[in-house]
Amino acid sequence: MFSKQNLLSTLAATVVSFLLGWGIWGFALADFFDGHTLTKMLKDPPDMLWLIIANLVSAFAASTIYGKWARGHHSAGEGFTFGAWIGVLMLGVAILWYSTAEFMDFTGHLVDGIASIVFWGVVGAIIGMVYKATAAKEAS
Repeated sequence: MFSKQNLLSTLAATVVSFLLGWGIWGFALADFFDGHTLTKMLKDPPDMLWLIIANLVSAFAASTIYGKWARGHHSAGEGFTFGAWIGVLMLGVAILWYSTAEFMDFTGHLVDGIASIVFWGVVGAIIGMVYKATAAKEAS
């Protein structure tokens, strides 16, 4: 759980998820979500310390689970597949939010879920690449 691979991939995934999350939700889709938001609930500005902690916790969880899931077959593709499945889980959560809260309309939640698939796919690819780069070298 606290292996070199896991800790380094957690660090890389934390940085990537922080920056990519800002790029996707804070920049690329910000205007889109403004048009699909029913109830303003977001902090402006967000609490950056807790945002970083949230990214760290989710990166650690994803990296730890990936380490078990991949069974030594590490690559960007394997990581992307793994991350995309986390994104599918988040799509389910987005639909759950639509069914239980008045935060966004259905289109907003659907796009959020699809963005989560891309986001977690990229984060998973980074995790897979770090695991591969830090794997023990086999003797020739």
